[in-house]
Amino acid sequence: MRRLQQAGEVHAKRLGRFGGLTPMQLMILRVLDAEGRLTASALSGRVSLSAATLSGMLERLEERGLLQRQRDDQDRRRQWLSTSEVGRSLLAEAPPLLPPALRTAFGALPEWERHSLTAALLRVAEMCGESD
Repeated sequence: MRRLQQAGEVHAKRLGRFGGLTPMQLMILRVLDAEGRLTASALSGRVSLSAATLSGMLERLEERGLLQRQRDDQDRRRQWLSTSEVGRSLLAEAPPLLPPALRTAFGALPEWERHSLTAALLRVAEMCGESD
């Protein structure tokens, strides 16, 4: 477990050197870019963050001009989130969220082993109290 944590920290530092984004901020932008637009509640479910934690991150991303908010035409209480043009440009140059060596090694495993590892990691996250 310690080796996983160390590897994650090293990669997070590499990501931080790119545009000053945390891995979670980069993931938020990637999810928004892939989906086109989402509400904050839908986004919090997709990235497994509480509404309060996500709110602070969204504010920082908006201050940097990386995402934009738009009020819903039908329901003025609802806001849609999407990546801005600046955010999309940053994502085009951004490194992958996972280290390339891990992506390559994981992709080379047989499908049954990928599923088994994914299930085991989800179980560990659940035991740590980090599940949905």
